[in-house]
Amino acid sequence: MKNEYEVKKELKKLRGIRGSGTELISIYVPPDFQISDEVGKLKEESSQASNIKSKSTKLNVQGAIDKLLQYLKLYKTPPKNGLAVFAGNISSIQAKPDIELFSIEPPQPVRSNIYRCDSTFLLEPLEAMLEATDMYLMVVMDGRDATIALLKGTYVDVQKKVRSFAHAKVRKGGQSAARYERAIEESIDDYYKSVADAVNEVHAKYGKKIQGIVVGGPGPMKETFVKSKNLNYQIKVVGIFDTGYVDEHMGVHELLDRAKDVLSEQASIKERNVMERFMNEMARGTLAVAGYEKVNKAMREDNVGRLIISEGVDITEVTYRCTADNETFVAVEQGNTRQSKHSCGGSLEILDQKDPVEKLIEKADTKGIEMVFISEDSQYGTQLLMGFQGIAAMLRYKK
Repeated sequence: MKNEYEVKKELKKLRGIRGSGTELISIYVPPDFQISDEVGKLKEESSQASNIKSKSTKLNVQGAIDKLLQYLKLYKTPPKNGLAVFAGNISSIQAKPDIELFSIEPPQPVRSNIYRCDSTFLLEPLEAMLEATDMYLMVVMDGRDATIALLKGTYVDVQKKVRSFAHAKVRKGGQSAARYERAIEESIDDYYKSVADAVNEVHAKYGKKIQGIVVGGPGPMKETFVKSKNLNYQIKVVGIFDTGYVDEHMGVHELLDRAKDVLSEQASIKERNVMERFMNEMARGTLAVAGYEKVNKAMREDNVGRLIISEGVDITEVTYRCTADNETFVAVEQGNTRQSKHSCGGSLEILDQKDPVEKLIEKADTKGIEMVFISEDSQYGTQLLMGFQGIAAMLRYKK
Protein backbone atom coordinates (compact mmCIF):
# COMPACT_ATOMS: atom_id res chain seq x y z
CA MET A 1 0.00 0.00 0.00
CA LYS A 2 2.79 2.41 0.86
CA ASN A 3 4.40 1.83 -2.53
CA GLU A 4 1.12 2.46 -4.34
CA TYR A 5 0.54 5.68 -2.39
CA GLU A 6 4.05 6.87 -3.29
CA VAL A 7 3.46 6.00 -6.96
CA LYS A 8 0.20 7.96 -7.03
CA LYS A 9 1.87 10.96 -5.40
CA GLU A 10 4.76 10.87 -7.89
CA LEU A 11 2.38 10.49 -10.84
CA LYS A 12 0.47 13.57 -9.72
CA LYS A 13 3.72 15.56 -9.83
CA LEU A 14 4.76 14.18 -13.23
CA ARG A 15 1.35 14.99 -14.77
CA GLY A 16 2.00 18.67 -14.12
CA ILE A 17 5.29 18.76 -16.07
CA ARG A 18 5.18 20.07 -19.63
CA GLY A 19 8.09 20.30 -22.04
CA SER A 20 8.54 23.29 -24.34
CA GLY A 21 9.01 20.76 -27.15
CA THR A 22 9.17 16.99 -27.57
CA GLU A 23 11.96 16.68 -25.01
CA LEU A 24 10.50 14.66 -22.12
CA ILE A 25 11.61 11.02 -22.26
CA SER A 26 9.81 8.03 -20.74
CA ILE A 27 11.20 4.49 -20.69
CA TYR A 28 9.63 1.27 -19.42
CA VAL A 29 11.86 -1.78 -19.00
CA PRO A 30 10.25 -5.22 -18.34
CA PRO A 31 11.81 -7.41 -15.62
CA ASP A 32 13.12 -9.93 -18.17
CA PHE A 33 14.69 -7.30 -20.48
CA GLN A 34 18.45 -6.95 -20.75
CA ILE A 35 19.82 -3.67 -19.37
CA SER A 36 22.54 -3.76 -22.03
CA ASP A 37 19.89 -3.82 -24.75
CA GLU A 38 18.16 -0.80 -23.21
CA VAL A 39 21.49 1.05 -23.06
CA GLY A 40 22.07 0.26 -26.73
CA LYS A 41 18.64 1.61 -27.67
CA LEU A 42 19.22 4.85 -25.75
CA LYS A 43 22.61 5.41 -27.38
CA GLU A 44 20.97 4.96 -30.78
CA GLU A 45 18.24 7.46 -29.84
CA SER A 46 20.91 9.93 -28.69
CA SER A 47 22.64 9.63 -32.04
CA GLN A 48 19.37 10.23 -33.91
CA ALA A 49 18.66 13.27 -31.72
CA SER A 50 21.58 15.05 -33.38
CA ASN A 51 19.23 15.54 -36.36
CA ILE A 52 16.76 17.66 -34.33
CA LYS A 53 16.64 21.15 -35.84
CA SER A 54 15.96 23.09 -32.64
CA LYS A 55 19.26 23.45 -30.78
CA SER A 56 17.65 23.73 -27.33
CA THR A 57 15.40 20.70 -27.90
CA LYS A 58 18.34 18.68 -29.22
CA LEU A 59 20.48 19.51 -26.18
CA ASN A 60 17.62 18.77 -23.78
CA VAL A 61 16.87 15.40 -25.39
CA GLN A 62 20.52 14.37 -25.37
CA GLY A 63 20.86 15.62 -21.79
CA ALA A 64 17.86 13.56 -20.72
CA ILE A 65 19.24 10.45 -22.43
CA ASP A 66 22.61 10.98 -20.69
CA LYS A 67 20.75 11.08 -17.33
CA LEU A 68 18.98 7.83 -18.20
CA LEU A 69 22.22 6.12 -19.23
CA GLN A 70 23.90 7.16 -15.98
CA TYR A 71 20.93 5.85 -14.00
CA LEU A 72 20.89 2.47 -15.77
CA LYS A 73 24.51 1.92 -14.67
CA LEU A 74 23.09 1.22 -11.22
CA TYR A 75 21.48 -2.00 -12.48
CA LYS A 76 22.89 -5.28 -13.76
CA THR A 77 19.37 -6.61 -14.25
CA PRO A 78 15.97 -4.90 -13.87
CA PRO A 79 14.15 -5.17 -10.50
CA LYS A 80 11.42 -7.81 -10.09
CA ASN A 81 8.72 -5.52 -11.58
CA GLY A 82 10.99 -3.80 -14.08
CA LEU A 83 11.72 -0.07 -14.39
CA ALA A 84 9.72 3.07 -15.15
CA VAL A 85 12.06 6.04 -15.55
CA PHE A 86 11.41 9.60 -16.75
CA ALA A 87 13.87 12.36 -17.62
CA GLY A 88 13.67 15.80 -19.19
CA ASN A 89 13.97 19.55 -18.84
CA ILE A 90 11.49 20.75 -16.20
CA SER A 91 12.60 24.39 -16.25
CA SER A 92 10.10 27.02 -17.39
CA ILE A 93 12.97 29.27 -18.47
CA GLN A 94 14.31 28.16 -21.83
CA ALA A 95 17.71 29.77 -21.31
CA LYS A 96 18.21 27.89 -18.01
CA PRO A 97 17.49 24.19 -18.57
CA ASP A 98 17.00 21.94 -15.53
CA ILE A 99 17.14 18.30 -16.57
CA GLU A 100 15.76 16.02 -13.87
CA LEU A 101 15.30 12.25 -13.63
CA PHE A 102 12.38 10.53 -11.89
CA SER A 103 12.27 6.81 -11.19
CA ILE A 104 9.14 4.97 -10.05
CA GLU A 105 9.01 1.42 -8.77
CA PRO A 106 6.14 -0.18 -10.72
CA PRO A 107 3.56 -1.84 -8.42
CA GLN A 108 3.14 -4.63 -11.00
CA PRO A 109 5.46 -6.12 -13.64
CA VAL A 110 6.06 -3.91 -16.69
CA ARG A 111 4.79 -5.78 -19.75
CA SER A 112 6.40 -3.98 -22.70
CA ASN A 113 9.67 -2.22 -23.45
CA ILE A 114 8.76 1.37 -24.28
CA TYR A 115 10.72 4.48 -25.29
CA ARG A 116 8.83 7.72 -25.89
CA CYS A 117 9.97 11.30 -26.38
CA ASP A 118 7.14 13.84 -26.17
CA SER A 119 6.05 17.10 -24.55
CA THR A 120 4.56 15.10 -21.64
CA PHE A 121 5.68 11.98 -19.81
CA LEU A 122 4.02 8.67 -20.74
CA LEU A 123 2.20 7.72 -17.53
CA GLU A 124 -0.68 5.56 -18.81
CA PRO A 125 1.03 2.18 -18.18
CA LEU A 126 1.57 3.06 -14.50
CA GLU A 127 -1.92 4.55 -14.17
CA ALA A 128 -3.41 1.33 -15.52
CA MET A 129 -1.60 -0.65 -12.82
CA LEU A 130 -3.26 1.52 -10.18
CA GLU A 131 -6.84 1.41 -11.53
CA ALA A 132 -7.77 -1.01 -8.77
CA THR A 133 -5.94 -2.20 -5.68
CA ASP A 134 -8.41 -5.00 -4.96
CA MET A 135 -7.84 -8.47 -6.36
CA TYR A 136 -10.37 -10.66 -8.14
CA LEU A 137 -10.25 -14.33 -9.01
CA MET A 138 -11.01 -15.23 -12.62
CA VAL A 139 -12.01 -18.69 -13.83
CA VAL A 140 -12.63 -19.70 -17.42
CA MET A 141 -13.79 -23.27 -17.92
CA ASP A 142 -15.59 -25.80 -20.08
CA GLY A 143 -16.10 -29.52 -19.51
CA ARG A 144 -12.44 -30.39 -19.94
CA ASP A 145 -10.17 -27.47 -19.06
CA ALA A 146 -10.13 -24.63 -16.55
CA THR A 147 -7.75 -21.69 -16.06
CA ILE A 148 -7.62 -19.85 -12.74
CA ALA A 149 -6.09 -16.36 -12.76
CA LEU A 150 -5.66 -13.47 -10.34
CA LEU A 151 -6.60 -9.96 -11.45
CA LYS A 152 -5.17 -6.82 -9.86
CA GLY A 153 -5.87 -3.61 -11.73
CA THR A 154 -5.28 -4.60 -15.34
CA TYR A 155 -2.56 -7.13 -14.54
CA VAL A 156 -3.57 -10.76 -14.97
CA ASP A 157 -1.48 -13.49 -13.34
CA VAL A 158 -2.38 -17.09 -14.22
CA GLN A 159 -2.25 -19.16 -11.02
CA LYS A 160 -3.40 -22.66 -11.91
CA LYS A 161 -4.72 -24.88 -14.70
CA VAL A 162 -7.00 -27.87 -14.23
CA ARG A 163 -7.71 -30.54 -16.84
CA SER A 164 -10.55 -33.06 -16.65
CA PHE A 165 -10.00 -36.61 -17.79
CA ALA A 166 -13.57 -37.55 -17.01
CA HIS A 167 -14.61 -38.74 -20.44
CA ALA A 168 -11.27 -40.41 -21.07
CA LYS A 169 -11.52 -42.48 -17.88
CA VAL A 170 -15.13 -43.57 -18.27
CA ARG A 171 -15.83 -46.30 -20.79
CA LYS A 172 -19.28 -47.63 -21.55
CA GLY A 173 -18.02 -51.20 -21.95
CA GLY A 174 -20.62 -53.63 -20.66
CA GLN A 175 -22.18 -51.15 -18.25
CA SER A 176 -25.86 -50.38 -18.23
CA ALA A 177 -26.90 -46.97 -19.56
CA ALA A 178 -27.85 -45.78 -16.06
CA ARG A 179 -24.58 -46.90 -14.54
CA TYR A 180 -22.62 -45.28 -17.37
CA GLU A 181 -24.45 -41.97 -16.92
CA ARG A 182 -23.84 -42.16 -13.17
CA ALA A 183 -20.10 -42.68 -13.75
CA ILE A 184 -20.01 -39.68 -16.09
CA GLU A 185 -21.79 -37.48 -13.52
CA GLU A 186 -19.40 -38.56 -10.77
CA SER A 187 -16.35 -37.81 -12.91
CA ILE A 188 -17.72 -34.35 -13.79
CA ASP A 189 -18.38 -33.71 -10.10
CA ASP A 190 -14.75 -34.63 -9.44
CA TYR A 191 -13.71 -32.08 -12.09
CA TYR A 192 -15.80 -29.34 -10.44
CA LYS A 193 -14.27 -30.21 -7.09
CA SER A 194 -10.74 -30.07 -8.54
CA VAL A 195 -11.40 -26.60 -10.00
CA ALA A 196 -12.97 -25.40 -6.73
CA ASP A 197 -10.04 -26.78 -4.72
CA ALA A 198 -7.62 -24.85 -6.94
CA VAL A 199 -9.68 -21.66 -6.54
CA ASN A 200 -9.94 -22.13 -2.77
CA GLU A 201 -6.19 -22.60 -2.54
CA VAL A 202 -5.50 -19.28 -4.28
CA HIS A 203 -8.13 -17.56 -2.14
CA ALA A 204 -6.50 -18.92 1.04
CA LYS A 205 -3.15 -17.54 -0.10
CA TYR A 206 -4.39 -13.96 -0.61
CA GLY A 207 -7.26 -13.86 1.88
CA LYS A 208 -9.11 -10.57 2.35
CA LYS A 209 -7.33 -8.94 -0.59
CA ILE A 210 -9.61 -10.93 -2.92
CA GLN A 211 -12.95 -9.19 -3.36
CA GLY A 212 -14.73 -11.82 -5.44
CA ILE A 213 -14.69 -14.12 -8.42
CA VAL A 214 -15.86 -13.88 -12.03
CA VAL A 215 -16.50 -17.07 -13.98
CA GLY A 216 -16.65 -17.52 -17.74
CA GLY A 217 -16.75 -20.14 -20.43
CA PRO A 218 -18.88 -21.60 -23.22
CA GLY A 219 -22.05 -23.53 -22.43
CA PRO A 220 -23.82 -24.11 -19.11
CA MET A 221 -20.99 -25.75 -17.14
CA LYS A 222 -19.86 -22.50 -15.52
CA GLU A 223 -23.32 -21.98 -13.97
CA THR A 224 -23.38 -25.58 -12.74
CA PHE A 225 -19.92 -25.13 -11.25
CA VAL A 226 -21.00 -22.04 -9.28
CA LYS A 227 -24.07 -23.89 -7.98
CA SER A 228 -22.05 -26.95 -6.98
CA LYS A 229 -21.23 -25.37 -3.58
CA ASN A 230 -17.62 -26.56 -3.68
CA LEU A 231 -16.28 -22.99 -3.48
CA ASN A 232 -15.30 -21.50 -0.12
CA TYR A 233 -18.42 -19.75 1.22
CA GLN A 234 -16.36 -16.55 1.71
CA ILE A 235 -15.80 -16.16 -2.03
CA LYS A 236 -18.35 -13.78 -3.53
CA VAL A 237 -19.40 -14.52 -7.12
CA VAL A 238 -19.71 -11.10 -8.79
CA GLY A 239 -20.44 -12.23 -12.35
CA ILE A 240 -20.88 -15.15 -14.77
CA PHE A 241 -20.15 -14.54 -18.47
CA ASP A 242 -20.18 -16.39 -21.76
CA THR A 243 -16.76 -16.69 -23.40
CA GLY A 244 -15.64 -18.60 -26.43
CA TYR A 245 -12.26 -19.65 -25.02
CA VAL A 246 -10.88 -21.14 -21.81
CA ASP A 247 -7.10 -20.82 -22.28
CA GLU A 248 -4.79 -18.48 -20.38
CA HIS A 249 -4.49 -16.00 -23.24
CA MET A 250 -7.72 -15.66 -25.22
CA GLY A 251 -10.06 -17.01 -22.54
CA VAL A 252 -8.86 -15.00 -19.54
CA HIS A 253 -8.61 -11.73 -21.46
CA GLU A 254 -12.00 -12.25 -23.09
CA LEU A 255 -13.47 -12.71 -19.61
CA LEU A 256 -11.69 -9.57 -18.39
CA ASP A 257 -13.18 -7.57 -21.25
CA ARG A 258 -16.71 -8.83 -20.57
CA ALA A 259 -16.46 -8.33 -16.80
CA LYS A 260 -14.89 -4.84 -16.72
CA ASP A 261 -18.17 -2.98 -16.13
CA VAL A 262 -19.15 -5.28 -13.25
CA LEU A 263 -15.69 -4.99 -11.66
CA SER A 264 -15.79 -1.20 -11.96
CA GLU A 265 -19.20 -1.16 -10.29
CA GLN A 266 -17.88 -3.36 -7.45
CA ALA A 267 -15.15 -0.79 -6.71
CA SER A 268 -17.73 2.01 -6.63
CA ILE A 269 -20.00 0.01 -4.31
CA LYS A 270 -17.13 -0.65 -1.89
CA GLU A 271 -16.16 3.03 -1.88
CA ARG A 272 -19.76 4.07 -1.20
CA ASN A 273 -20.19 1.55 1.62
CA VAL A 274 -16.95 2.63 3.32
CA MET A 275 -17.83 6.33 3.15
CA GLU A 276 -21.46 5.89 4.22
CA ARG A 277 -20.40 3.94 7.30
CA PHE A 278 -17.75 6.55 8.10
CA MET A 279 -20.25 9.43 7.74
CA ASN A 280 -22.78 7.64 9.96
CA GLU A 281 -20.17 7.12 12.69
CA MET A 282 -19.02 10.73 12.41
CA ALA A 283 -22.62 11.89 12.84
CA ARG A 284 -22.92 9.74 15.98
CA GLY A 285 -19.57 10.94 17.26
CA THR A 286 -18.51 7.41 18.15
CA LEU A 287 -16.26 5.13 16.10
CA ALA A 288 -14.74 7.52 13.56
CA VAL A 289 -12.25 10.39 13.50
CA ALA A 290 -11.01 12.66 10.71
CA GLY A 291 -8.05 14.93 10.06
CA TYR A 292 -4.38 14.04 10.32
CA GLU A 293 -3.86 14.95 14.00
CA LYS A 294 -6.81 12.87 15.27
CA VAL A 295 -6.04 9.93 13.00
CA ASN A 296 -2.37 9.98 14.02
CA LYS A 297 -3.38 10.05 17.71
CA ALA A 298 -5.69 7.06 17.21
CA MET A 299 -2.87 5.22 15.40
CA ARG A 300 -0.48 5.82 18.32
CA GLU A 301 -3.15 4.46 20.69
CA ASP A 302 -3.54 1.35 18.49
CA ASN A 303 -7.20 2.25 17.97
CA VAL A 304 -7.49 2.26 14.16
CA GLY A 305 -9.53 -0.49 12.53
CA ARG A 306 -9.59 0.99 9.02
CA LEU A 307 -7.56 3.83 7.52
CA ILE A 308 -9.39 5.88 4.86
CA ILE A 309 -7.30 8.09 2.57
CA SER A 310 -8.28 10.34 -0.33
CA GLU A 311 -6.04 9.90 -3.36
CA GLY A 312 -5.87 13.70 -3.49
CA VAL A 313 -4.66 14.18 0.10
CA ASP A 314 -1.98 16.88 0.34
CA ILE A 315 -0.53 17.19 3.84
CA THR A 316 3.04 18.25 4.64
CA GLU A 317 4.97 18.07 7.90
CA VAL A 318 7.21 21.16 7.86
CA THR A 319 10.14 21.81 10.19
CA TYR A 320 10.67 25.55 10.67
CA ARG A 321 13.39 27.65 12.27
CA CYS A 322 12.62 31.10 13.60
CA THR A 323 15.49 33.43 12.71
CA ALA A 324 14.76 35.72 15.69
CA ASP A 325 15.44 33.19 18.46
CA ASN A 326 16.77 30.20 16.45
CA GLU A 327 13.89 28.08 17.80
CA THR A 328 12.77 25.13 15.67
CA PHE A 329 9.28 23.65 15.58
CA VAL A 330 7.18 21.30 13.45
CA ALA A 331 3.84 22.18 11.83
CA VAL A 332 1.49 19.95 9.83
CA GLU A 333 0.00 21.96 6.97
CA GLN A 334 -2.37 21.26 4.11
CA GLY A 335 -1.94 22.19 0.46
CA ASN A 336 0.87 24.20 -1.10
CA THR A 337 0.42 27.25 1.12
CA ARG A 338 2.90 27.40 3.98
CA GLN A 339 1.40 29.71 6.59
CA SER A 340 2.40 28.56 10.05
CA LYS A 341 0.52 30.21 12.91
CA HIS A 342 3.61 30.06 15.11
CA SER A 343 4.50 33.53 16.45
CA CYS A 344 8.01 34.52 15.42
CA GLY A 345 9.64 37.90 15.79
CA GLY A 346 11.73 37.26 12.68
CA SER A 347 11.24 35.26 9.51
CA LEU A 348 10.55 31.53 9.25
CA GLU A 349 13.08 29.30 7.52
CA ILE A 350 12.03 25.87 6.24
CA LEU A 351 14.51 23.21 7.34
CA ASP A 352 12.71 20.06 6.24
CA GLN A 353 9.48 18.85 4.62
CA LYS A 354 7.98 15.35 4.87
CA ASP A 355 4.78 13.59 3.92
CA PRO A 356 3.25 12.41 7.22
CA VAL A 357 0.66 10.25 5.42
CA GLU A 358 3.50 7.93 4.36
CA LYS A 359 4.24 7.30 8.05
CA LEU A 360 0.60 6.46 8.74
CA ILE A 361 0.50 4.04 5.81
CA GLU A 362 3.74 2.39 6.95
CA LYS A 363 2.33 1.95 10.48
CA ALA A 364 -0.93 0.56 9.08
CA ASP A 365 1.03 -1.89 6.90
CA THR A 366 3.08 -3.04 9.89
CA LYS A 367 0.00 -3.51 12.08
CA GLY A 368 -2.08 -5.19 9.35
CA ILE A 369 -4.70 -2.42 9.38
CA GLU A 370 -7.09 -2.31 6.42
CA MET A 371 -6.53 0.69 4.15
CA VAL A 372 -9.03 2.11 1.68
CA PHE A 373 -8.08 4.73 -0.91
CA ILE A 374 -10.97 6.89 -2.13
CA SER A 375 -10.83 8.37 -5.63
CA GLU A 376 -10.59 12.16 -5.52
CA ASP A 377 -12.81 12.34 -8.63
CA SER A 378 -15.83 10.75 -6.96
CA GLN A 379 -18.49 12.47 -4.86
CA TYR A 380 -17.20 10.70 -1.75
CA GLY A 381 -13.58 11.55 -2.54
CA THR A 382 -14.44 15.24 -2.83
CA GLN A 383 -16.34 15.09 0.45
CA LEU A 384 -13.43 13.42 2.23
CA LEU A 385 -10.90 15.86 0.78
CA MET A 386 -12.83 19.09 1.31
CA GLY A 387 -14.52 18.28 4.61
CA PHE A 388 -12.00 16.07 6.43
CA GLN A 389 -8.51 16.99 5.13
CA GLY A 390 -8.52 13.85 2.98
CA ILE A 391 -7.81 11.42 5.81
CA ALA A 392 -10.03 9.54 8.27
CA ALA A 393 -10.19 6.38 10.34
CA MET A 394 -12.72 3.93 11.69
CA LEU A 395 -11.91 3.18 15.32
CA ARG A 396 -11.67 -0.23 16.96
CA TYR A 397 -13.28 0.94 20.18
CA LYS A 398 -14.86 4.05 21.68
CA LYS A 399 -12.73 5.83 24.26
